[in-house]
Amino acid sequence: MGSKPLVRPPRLTRGSRIALVAPAGPLLERDDLTRAEALCRALDYEPVMGAHAGGHHGYFSGTDEARLADLNAALRDSAVDAVWCIRGGYGVTRILDGVDFEALARRPRPVIGYSDITALLAAVVRRAGIVAFHAPTARAEMPLLPPPAGVLVPQANRVVTIRGGVAEGPLAGGNLTLLQCLIGTAYFPDLDGALLFLEDVNEDLYRIDRMLAHLRMIGALSRLGGVLVGRFSGSKRHMNDGALGIDDVLDHYFGPLGVPVAYGLPIGHIEDQWTMPLGVRARFDADAGTVELLEPAVA
Repeated sequence: MGSKPLVRPPRLTRGSRIALVAPAGPLLERDDLTRAEALCRALDYEPVMGAHAGGHHGYFSGTDEARLADLNAALRDSAVDAVWCIRGGYGVTRILDGVDFEALARRPRPVIGYSDITALLAAVVRRAGIVAFHAPTARAEMPLLPPPAGVLVPQANRVVTIRGGVAEGPLAGGNLTLLQCLIGTAYFPDLDGALLFLEDVNEDLYRIDRMLAHLRMIGALSRLGGVLVGRFSGSKRHMNDGALGIDDVLDHYFGPLGVPVAYGLPIGHIEDQWTMPLGVRARFDADAGTVELLEPAVA
């Protein structure tokens, strides 16, 4: 995944200062801001709220200039230890060209989020050369994992093996729609030998099919090490006529690759999603539905 190893940002510790920013959609509930600050404090971190995080400008949390100013202020502040996006939505791609990745490269820190934030995470890896974290946003619930419910063979949240096997490689990916948006830009991830993980929300199956076709047409799927398909929350599992299911579509694009593929992993718009450190080498077992990091994600 490129010749130069990625830089691992420093590990967060008690009292780390966390910049809370909203570079995409608006926070329509005041409690979103309060909850994000409370979550930081519950984790023994000090929240630093962006000046425009609570703003509202159409379907953005502020004008492009305001959102970019908050993000760059966090990246340029040497006292900030991490940048945690409060929500996704839409808007990162409008400001991506103005992000001060050089400031982040000078002072590496974790950048955290998912959904629309996929574009920012991909750019952090490509432009700053730093591991980024596809993970819950700061306003999300962070539940303590409950003990097993005692269901012998659960129906929900099952992992389906499309093609079995074990593969190793650097983690890459995120939201499918945003990855497609990055095609042809300097921010599109290097997928050579990568373990590609994908997720999306409220997308009809034919749109998922079309986006995967686009990735295949540009050759992005040809040299993958493995495919980790997460949850496509709110998506119609079948077309209206019942002709194809998601399994059929995934097998059509990924089956011929000859690499391990599984569907239903806890990645995406769900409460108990995994944190996926972009650029970190991992081992993926498609039969067991497991991912094991082979190296630290932080220094």
